[in-house]
Amino acid sequence: MELHAYTQYDAVGLAGLVARGEVTAAELTEAAQAAMEAVNPRINAVVESWPAEDTPVPGSTPLAGVPFLVKDLAVSVKGRRVELGSRLAAGNVAGEDSFLMRRFRRAGLVTLGRTGTPEFAFSTTTEPLLYGATRNPWDLTRTPGGSSGGSAAAVAAGITPLAHATDAAGSIRVPAASTGLFGLKPTRGRVSLGPEADEVFNGLAVHGGLSRTVRDSAALLDLIEGPETGDPYFAQRPRRPYLEEITREPGRLRVGLVTTPWSGRAVEPAVREAALAAARLLESLGHAVEVTTVDLGVSWEEFVLANARLWCANLVQWIDGFAGASGRPVDESTVEPEMLASYAWGRGVSGVQFVRALDVRNRVARAIGAHFEAQDVLVTPTLPEVPVALGAYGRGAENADGLGWVEHLFHRSPFTAAFNVAGTPAMSVPLASDPATGMPIGVQFAAGYGREDLLFRLAAQLERAAPWAERRPAVWAGATPVA
Repeated sequence: MELHAYTQYDAVGLAGLVARGEVTAAELTEAAQAAMEAVNPRINAVVESWPAEDTPVPGSTPLAGVPFLVKDLAVSVKGRRVELGSRLAAGNVAGEDSFLMRRFRRAGLVTLGRTGTPEFAFSTTTEPLLYGATRNPWDLTRTPGGSSGGSAAAVAAGITPLAHATDAAGSIRVPAASTGLFGLKPTRGRVSLGPEADEVFNGLAVHGGLSRTVRDSAALLDLIEGPETGDPYFAQRPRRPYLEEITREPGRLRVGLVTTPWSGRAVEPAVREAALAAARLLESLGHAVEVTTVDLGVSWEEFVLANARLWCANLVQWIDGFAGASGRPVDESTVEPEMLASYAWGRGVSGVQFVRALDVRNRVARAIGAHFEAQDVLVTPTLPEVPVALGAYGRGAENADGLGWVEHLFHRSPFTAAFNVAGTPAMSVPLASDPATGMPIGVQFAAGYGREDLLFRLAAQLERAAPWAERRPAVWAGATPVA
């Protein structure tokens, strides 16, 4: 299959070709591998690739036969390395498939490799020392976001139409906004994190995906949602498939517009204008939009401190575990400076402080949940700025401790983390571009607990009204024919 043809289809479209016998899954695999060879040397999105291991039944699911990539974190592929972007975990091989990987296989996805992530996902840029920086296909000098930056760059450049991603503070939505993709963070408890974890970051982190079309993300969530044995809790199952939801109109929604983050940091004019333009588009579609403020339930300082305590205490367990398993020291030869500082700070978090952080999580969840009783959807910029240059992300935080690093991370991405703490779904939609640079700008939409159905309906309406699928980055696999 020629690359210009392969990249014209989304995942559901490719699966349809396989179901009708127009192409085979093996031919799609060959095309994806050719796309990888064509563009990955320029963007460094895929850190390891391997031959297809699965032979899905054509037409068995809406995604059967589609090439796929998994993030190098939080999902285990039997016999393959999972290194979390860290030299400390280099060479770590999974003994079994995780629950999610089993679902990817049952979904008929053909996994061909793993994508880059910052060390332990502790950043919203993807510049690990282990494999080097991932570059944004729209501008190779800029970050693709993080921590799912490798997956985002791969999908944006056309290697695969869909890839796995995770989100603990914006790590689906930030790279989606940075690379012109659609990315939805599901509700807490929607997708199992087992069997190795019941929660990641104490309920802040979730699994999901990144895609170029809304229907691909809807199809993926249909196939991976639902509890597994031993899960501590799970979200109420959807009333109907999300692929069906996107065919339904959302109705007239009560929409709140927020353009200033809880931190109070400045938002670039082009980004603010993108959010205002989205509000005008919503009004033209019949929705009721009003400027609003959202009570976080705690001060911004309390919010950041609680997140730092949860993040850094969890990091201690991960680092100690990998150090014990590998016999490697925990020092600058194995762990990056920001993570060493966060590890040291996390070792000082007491049990009482940890419980207080969980109390903050509860207060934030109650406050944001209460807001969605008055309004159906919140609209914000996904990020306060266009993607920054590679190497610039950490400036100003060179000597930060763990709290300082989390403060810096949340300064870079102040709109997204609240919905992780609250456990509510949120999505970034690629509705705009920066006039000065041509870089994509994402707009974030959030809804109440369990309301992915509402977000998918709205996303599909926006996609019809302001389509983005034909936009192409500078590095695009479809521009390269198969030799």
